[in-house]
Amino acid sequence: MDTELRYIKGIGEAREKLLVKLGIRTLRDLVVYFPRAYEDRTQFKAIGALIAGETLCVRAMAAASPRLTHIRRGLDIVKLRAVDDTGALEITFFNQSFVKDAILPGETYVFYGKVSGTSRKPEMTNPIFERDTAGSKTTGRIMPVYSLTAGLSQKIMRDAVRQGLDRCGDLPPNALLDSVADRLELCKARFAYENVHFPADGNALEIARKRLIFEEFFVLAAAMKFLRDRRADKTGRAFETPDFDEFYRALPFEPTGAQKRAVEETAQDMAQSRPMNRLIQGDVGSGKTLVAAACCWMAWKSGAQSALMAPTEVLASQHFRSLSEMLEPLGMRVALLTGSFTAKQKREVCGSLQLGETDLVIGTHALISESVSFFDLGLVITDEQHRFGVNQRSMLTEKGDSPHVLVMSATPIPRTLALIIYGDLDVSVIDEMPPGRREVETFVVGERHRRRIYDFIEKLVSEGRQIFVICPMVEEGEADDLKSAREHYETLKNEVFAHLRVALVHGKMASKEKDAAMKAFAGGDADILVATTVVEVGVDVPNAALIVVENADRFGLSQLHQLRGRVGRGSHKSYCVLFCAASGEMSRERLEIMRGTNDGFKIAEEDLKLRGPGDFFGSRQHGLPEMRIANLATDMSLLSLAQTEAEQLLRADPELRAPGNRKLAEQIERLFEINADKLN
Repeated sequence: MDTELRYIKGIGEAREKLLVKLGIRTLRDLVVYFPRAYEDRTQFKAIGALIAGETLCVRAMAAASPRLTHIRRGLDIVKLRAVDDTGALEITFFNQSFVKDAILPGETYVFYGKVSGTSRKPEMTNPIFERDTAGSKTTGRIMPVYSLTAGLSQKIMRDAVRQGLDRCGDLPPNALLDSVADRLELCKARFAYENVHFPADGNALEIARKRLIFEEFFVLAAAMKFLRDRRADKTGRAFETPDFDEFYRALPFEPTGAQKRAVEETAQDMAQSRPMNRLIQGDVGSGKTLVAAACCWMAWKSGAQSALMAPTEVLASQHFRSLSEMLEPLGMRVALLTGSFTAKQKREVCGSLQLGETDLVIGTHALISESVSFFDLGLVITDEQHRFGVNQRSMLTEKGDSPHVLVMSATPIPRTLALIIYGDLDVSVIDEMPPGRREVETFVVGERHRRRIYDFIEKLVSEGRQIFVICPMVEEGEADDLKSAREHYETLKNEVFAHLRVALVHGKMASKEKDAAMKAFAGGDADILVATTVVEVGVDVPNAALIVVENADRFGLSQLHQLRGRVGRGSHKSYCVLFCAASGEMSRERLEIMRGTNDGFKIAEEDLKLRGPGDFFGSRQHGLPEMRIANLATDMSLLSLAQTEAEQLLRADPELRAPGNRKLAEQIERLFEINADKLN
């Protein structure tokens, strides 16, 4: 299965290089490179029944020889009239001069393409065609459509996959025991691979997909159970469970039931001799920091130090302020360490950490530098873990002796997805908002409302409030018809709000510049901050009462919810305005979900249904192995079944040593190799 591609008939060195660009390096990679879509070329219609917009096959005779016209250099047109008993079809081929000699008058062909023109005068442009014979190869069947790279065509790709399947024979990749497949009434692996690439019909395709989706989930579920069991073998340090009432009494507010429940769950973990590996998942503003503070206090009570790593200096500074307020009155010594510290400041913090004079350090990536060492690190907390690579996280945990690990995330993830992504973590969900947290009123508006929104911004600024304006891209030319932060900033600063203080922050700025701009806005030095999604996580500006999102239809719902969480953090009534440029009913309907609820988990479920898991996270690292065929939004029943089966199998053979399970063990190993930066 690991045969090099160049030795497969019809590929050779040049095509091998192109396939490698798609991540296809071996025979195995080739046969598991599943189609992204299918063209149903089984639908035929007579010319007289054609309707513009349909894509289908037409069986017709060439009424005369095709006519070739040279329009100009680089543009040739071939015109053809094809007929059947019900009418005539006008066909145009652009830059396909070979058609002139390929189609013979009086012969019958099958043409597959999109119908244009009118019902009286139907037309097709650049259709696929072949002579109407019994052994048709490209029409009258369901054809796979693959993702390509420049230099590869669908035909080259199909031929390569065909060769790959033939080379595999009866031994395609297969992690399932035949007994399991038979019991679950799943087809054989050979049938599945053949029919997912070259389906005999629609039914065969569904049967094939079911088998392969189940198998993909089965390998993933088994891998996650493996990770969890491997973690169970580690030994760590059991902390004493303190009386948390003492901690709660010192707080200036009463924790919610959900916060207390999360504290209880983490405390139980930290009291075990197995290192904790828990995720605290809570919506924006749900109070995850309190849970982190309680864990740090418990570690301190047992004589251990804690470290909290945040992705940005602004977020680290925020955590430092809020955790200091909660923990210093209890006697804990809290320090901050970021990349912008002077050498002297860094030396001081590092010295006190090494001597055990600091109980909790909060910082950015600076925490993983070699100069940082701890007297006794017992607890590691990472905030928004998807923003750190696995290596960065492990570099921090390695500074202690198997410390307990707590991960915090404000990105609400549907339970179905969390089962996969965090299969090796225990999950606590804070599903209750603290009292006093205001709901943000949301409006979906079109361009005609712009003047009114600008007037509203003027009114809020006159009342002393601040405004976020979010754009989907940094500069012009990145995409058509989208607002760029730089250009929009110039317009607002020089034309619309020339009398106000307008600032700019975006992802292409240096970290120090970005942090300075954020700090200035948080400190009240600007009225309006024009930004890209760099402000999505964690920036706390209680005085901000409005967030305006340009081209909101281009963002995922979960991302919009994160952005909306930037306002409503203070005592002022807050608003979110979503500009929707798209005219489609679907775009509008999607944004209306935002208007209808402030519940991040409900929004996440809807987002997953609408966009699938790939888009759900955008391009951020999120810990999710790439799904080749399964769809976490639509195939959940198979995921559930796969998890049950994987658990049963691993209970019977925890090390996968049985001969029949060797292939599953290999697939798990391969999954860990491919996703080394995603699975931890």
